[in-house]
Amino acid sequence: MSDTLPGQMTWKPPGTTDCVLHLRHNSSEPWRYYKEFPEYVVPDPPDFSEGYATFVALLKKKWETV
Repeated sequence: MSDTLPGQMTWKPPGTTDCVLHLRHNSSEPWRYYKEFPEYVVPDPPDFSEGYATFVALLKKKWETV
């Protein structure tokens, strides 16, 4: 996925109870756990929410928050 075609991010996909980052490249795809996209994963600092560093990095690449 290039920086010119950002994807979408959410912390709580419909039908889930956990609050962990999920990603998809476009709205026609199902949400997937962010670690299923190793090319985007950024290690989290200690005591931060799981996926926070990846979320911030993808925000800078203009990914959409849903």
